[in-house]
Amino acid sequence: MFSKILFFLLICSSLCSVASTRFSKKYYSQKEVVINIDTSKIIVNKIIISGNKITKQQIIFREILFRENDTIEKSKLKDILEQSRKNLLNTSLFNFVTIDTTHVSNENINIKIDVIERWYIWPMPYFKLNDRNFNVWWQTKDLDKIDYGIDFTWENFRGRKEILVLLVRIGYDETFGLLYKIPYINKSKTLGIGISGGFSGNHEMPYKDSINKQVFIKQKESFIQQNIFGTFNMTYRKSIFNTHTFQINFNDFTFSDTLLKLNSNYATQNHLQFFTFYYLFKSDHRDIAAYPLKGYYTEFQIEKYGFGLLNKKNVDMDFAYTSLRKYWNIYNRWYFAGCINAKFSTDKNQPYFLERGLGFGNDFVRSYEYYVVDGQDYALLKSNLKFQLVQTKVKDLNFIPSKKFSKLYYSIYLNLIADAGYTVDQNPPIGNKLSNTFLFGTGIGLDFVTYYDKVYRFEYTVNRMGESGFFIHFVAPI
Repeated sequence: MFSKILFFLLICSSLCSVASTRFSKKYYSQKEVVINIDTSKIIVNKIIISGNKITKQQIIFREILFRENDTIEKSKLKDILEQSRKNLLNTSLFNFVTIDTTHVSNENINIKIDVIERWYIWPMPYFKLNDRNFNVWWQTKDLDKIDYGIDFTWENFRGRKEILVLLVRIGYDETFGLLYKIPYINKSKTLGIGISGGFSGNHEMPYKDSINKQVFIKQKESFIQQNIFGTFNMTYRKSIFNTHTFQINFNDFTFSDTLLKLNSNYATQNHLQFFTFYYLFKSDHRDIAAYPLKGYYTEFQIEKYGFGLLNKKNVDMDFAYTSLRKYWNIYNRWYFAGCINAKFSTDKNQPYFLERGLGFGNDFVRSYEYYVVDGQDYALLKSNLKFQLVQTKVKDLNFIPSKKFSKLYYSIYLNLIADAGYTVDQNPPIGNKLSNTFLFGTGIGLDFVTYYDKVYRFEYTVNRMGESGFFIHFVAPI
């Protein structure tokens, strides 16, 4: 019964969310002819891959740290195999990966890689609560703030890790778009490209902050804001762990007169067209990206809004953002994680529709979920001390015929939480007392982690103002 409940939770979550510098040492083959047998090393005779009914073998070979005929030190073999297994899991192509060895002789081994692929095609109804987070929506339970439609997502398209997405969403927001991403376009599998485009329209938008909460205006008969958008990006991934992304965006925004009358700083004019340049560097050394327990992650990005090419009155702003995250296994089932996120802007007079401080995405001080702390610059510190309450368990759901769903794993973690943040706002609205002041939050939490990268977090926290609350989230805290 418990396994069926877990499976039901997974399906519900998928419906709501279906639609984020050094290279570890490579172990390539030694070309020299070995005359004397070195018993401290071993030679990879064959690599046998099974279970990949859709995924091409070259995609798997791209992630592993060994090749046939490689000579590997025996003392390092275990770590190399384990890191290769984690690399394959972090592709999000497989639910389970096992890597085993068999001895051909004292000096030679065969390595077998067995994978259980995920389900890749999701032509499913789309439902999404259109608020900053679930807890903000739960305050009003406003059913009008729901996007619905169809998301056709084909992951691992053609078995080459490509992604094809068709968006048809109506309801609170309306979005129609197409996205196609090719991770590798060259023989060495270091370059990838992506392209997307579409239209979005909004009948309701926040137009200002009051007492650090968004104030909305709704216009049923027509769009209050609409955007025609297009993007092109190129990725460069020479090593396993480091990725560079270069992206050009085009936006064509139209705002209603009502919106600009309510807030003259919402945008510089009713019609804005501008290009954005975006660069992102990621160095990802986490064990499991969806819910990391060991390793580290570094991210740095810059954005340039507007180039003065289309209209001198268009936006012209620069942003820089960085995120540093570290994860430790302290002892046995005890873990600690911490992160520092920071954003810096060159322009201190930003239009409201582009200004973002703390309170959006995963950049917020826990216990301040109900608030937005807008500003031009901010810094955020998050920390978690956790204990693995239930060690990872694997269950076979025998009533499901497909291996893509029938093998379930889950684990549960108990957390102690401590966060702090600070937002700099050069032009704070009257009553927004959380800007330009230190924010603190602490509490306890329970995390439930299961397959298909699903995380369910239940937290009770208290902030510096003495306000406490129970909050629910669906991604890893750090």
